[in-house]
Amino acid sequence: MHDYPNPPIAATRPHRFESHGVVIDDPWAWLKDPGYPEVTDKDVLAYLEEENAYFEAVMAPHKQLSETLFQEMRARIKEDESTVPQKDGDWLYWTDYETGGEYPRHWRRHVDGGEDQLILNEPELAAGKEYFRLGAAVVSPDGRWLAYAVDDNGSERFEVRVKNLESGELLPDTIPGMLSAIVWTADSKGFLYGVANEQWRTDNARWHKLGEPIEQDVELFREADEGYRVSVGETQSRKWLLISTGDHVTSEVYLLPADNPAAPLKLVAPRKTGREYDVDEHDGTLFIHTNDVDPNFRLVTASVEVPGEWVERIGPSKHFYMTGVECFADFFIVEGREDGLDQVELHRYDPSVPPVRLAFPEASYVAGTGDNPEYSIDKLRLGYESMVTPGTVYDYHVATGELEVLKVQEIPSGYDAGKYRTERLKIAARDGTEVPVSIVYPKGFPRDGSGKLYLYAYGAYGYAIPPGFSTSRMSFLDRGMAFAIAHIRGGDDLGQQWYLDGKLEKRTNTFNDFVDVAKGLIERGFTHKGGIAIAGRSAGGELMGAVVNSDPELWGAVVADVPFVDVLNTMLDESLPLTPGEWPEWGNPIEDPDAFALIRSYSPYDNVKAQAYPPMFISGGLNDPRVTYWEPAKWAAKLRATKTDGNVLLLKTNMGAGHGGKSGRWESLKEAADEMAFVLWQLGVEG
Repeated sequence: MHDYPNPPIAATRPHRFESHGVVIDDPWAWLKDPGYPEVTDKDVLAYLEEENAYFEAVMAPHKQLSETLFQEMRARIKEDESTVPQKDGDWLYWTDYETGGEYPRHWRRHVDGGEDQLILNEPELAAGKEYFRLGAAVVSPDGRWLAYAVDDNGSERFEVRVKNLESGELLPDTIPGMLSAIVWTADSKGFLYGVANEQWRTDNARWHKLGEPIEQDVELFREADEGYRVSVGETQSRKWLLISTGDHVTSEVYLLPADNPAAPLKLVAPRKTGREYDVDEHDGTLFIHTNDVDPNFRLVTASVEVPGEWVERIGPSKHFYMTGVECFADFFIVEGREDGLDQVELHRYDPSVPPVRLAFPEASYVAGTGDNPEYSIDKLRLGYESMVTPGTVYDYHVATGELEVLKVQEIPSGYDAGKYRTERLKIAARDGTEVPVSIVYPKGFPRDGSGKLYLYAYGAYGYAIPPGFSTSRMSFLDRGMAFAIAHIRGGDDLGQQWYLDGKLEKRTNTFNDFVDVAKGLIERGFTHKGGIAIAGRSAGGELMGAVVNSDPELWGAVVADVPFVDVLNTMLDESLPLTPGEWPEWGNPIEDPDAFALIRSYSPYDNVKAQAYPPMFISGGLNDPRVTYWEPAKWAAKLRATKTDGNVLLLKTNMGAGHGGKSGRWESLKEAADEMAFVLWQLGVEG
C-alpha cells in the first residue's frame, strides 16, 4: 500500500456544447484559461500547482533512484563535447560545451589560421533564465554579421538580434515574434524572415535591411489560407531565395534572386491540393522533388525560365521512398528509404553515369547527409548510428568512395557494443499488414516471456522514428530490459503510403498497429502482459491515450509527454494556433459530420471510461503553443474522476517551459530521469 497524500481532485463546472446534433458535456473545460496565452486564472494555476506538489510527494521516495539515473545518463555524455569543424567560405565553424555547461558556445576560425573567435555564447545569453532556446543562427555571406533568434519562455515566439562579428556589438535591429528561418540576401545587407500572427501562424515572408526600422521591412509574400504556413529558405547554390507555403499535404514555392530580393516573385507551380514539392537548383535547372504522380515521390527538372514544365529525371519506385534531393556543383544527392532503411545515393548530372549508393554495414541503422553548407565540395559530410552503434560523423570522399571517420560519439563512462543485441522484426497487425519493429536488448535477454520491455512510438504527420542510438536508453538495457520502437502507420517509415494509411479516416490503424506489436512481442517471448512500459509525446501522447482506453491491461506503466489528447475540442476551435493547419491530418469536425464522429470515437479525453487504468505519468508545459497545457490537465482530471483502480496517476506541468520541456542538456536529463524512475518503480525493476 502507498502512504502518499490523496491526489488533487479538479472541480467540475457545468459546460456543454452542441455540434452536428450531438450534445457534449465537458465539466473540466474551465481549465482552459480564457486569457491564453497569458495564464492568470487563480483556480487554474492553483490546480496545476496542487498536481505538481502531489507529483513531488509521490516521487519523493524514488528521488534517490532518479538521482542515480541522472548521474548515470550524465556520465555517458562528454562534458566538454564539441562538433567537427565545417568549412563555410573563409571560415571553419563549430560548437562546444564548457565542462558542465548546459548550453553550447559557437566558434569560428579563419581557414588560413589565426585565433578561435567566439561568435555566440549561449551560456551567457541563458544566464538567469528558467528557459532558453536558440532558434536560427546564421552568418551573413561576407562573414561580418550574425543574425540569431532566441526564445526565453518556451512559447516559440523568437526575438531576432544581429551581431557585428568584427566588433562584437549588437545592432539596434531587434525583431520580436519571429517564427521562421533566417536567410541572408547575397549582398549581406539584409535577410528574409517571417513573424507569427496572433494565432501563432507564420503567414508572411518579410525582408529586413540592416539598420532600417522594422516598421519599414518589406512584406514579400502573405498567405491568405489560414491552414497554410509560410517558410523561407535558399537553394544550395545560394543563387535563389525560396519562399514556400503549404500545409501537411499541399505546397507552393516561389523563387527570388538572392542578389535582387526586390525582383518579382517567380512561382514554380501553383498549389494543387494533395501535391507536395520542394525545389533545389543547378546551373539554371530546377530539381523538383514531388509526389505529384506517386506517394513515394519522384524527381523532375524544369528550367528557371519555365518552372512549371516538368520533365521526369528519376521516376517513382515501389520500394524506394525518395525523401529529399540536394544539388551540389558537380553532383546531386538523393536520400530516401528502401523497405524502411535509410539510403544515400550520389548522382552525376550526366544521366548516362550510373548513380552510386553508399553502403552501410548493419541490418538496422540511421544514416543521412550532415552539415554541408558549401555548393562546390569534394567531400560529403554524413552521419550514421544504430541502436548499438554510437553516432559517427564521416566525410565521404566523392572521387574515391572512401568513408573517412571524423568523430565517434564518446561515452566517458564506457561502452561495449558486444553487451547488446539488436534486431528488426516484422509483426502482423490485425488486418495482416506487417509492421516493422526495431528492438535492442542486453545479451542473454530471456525469451521466455519473463522480461520487461519499453515500447516507444509516434505515428503521425509522416514522421518516422529512426532506430538510432541513445545513451539514456542504456539505463534500461543495463537493468536487463529490452527497448523497442514500433514503426507504426501514420509515420512514413515505409513510404508516404504508410503515412496515408494512418491518418484521417484510417487513423485507428495507428492505434491498432501499436497494440498488435505489443501482443506480437508477448507472443515472441520478449515480455508479458503488464510487463510493458509505453511512451509517446505530443501526437504520440494521443496514441498513449487511445491505447490505455482500448487495452489498459497490457501496460505496466505509461509515459505521456505533452500529449495531444483533447483532440475533438482542439479541432473544433479554429482560434487555436495549429487547428486550421491540422485539419488535413485529422479532419475538420466543424464542417464534416463524419470527421466529427470519427475524432469523437477515438479522442482519448472523450473516451475515458470507468475501468482500471495502468500507472500513468503525464506531463505538460504551461507555455506550450503546440499542445496547450489544458489538454494534459483536463485528461488527468477526468481520469482521476473516472478510473476504478488504485494505480498512481501523476500530472507534472512545467510552469516555465513549452513543448520541448526544460531547456539545457542537464535540466532536460533530470526530467528524463524522473520518467525513467517512474517506469522502473512501476515495473518492479531493481534500481
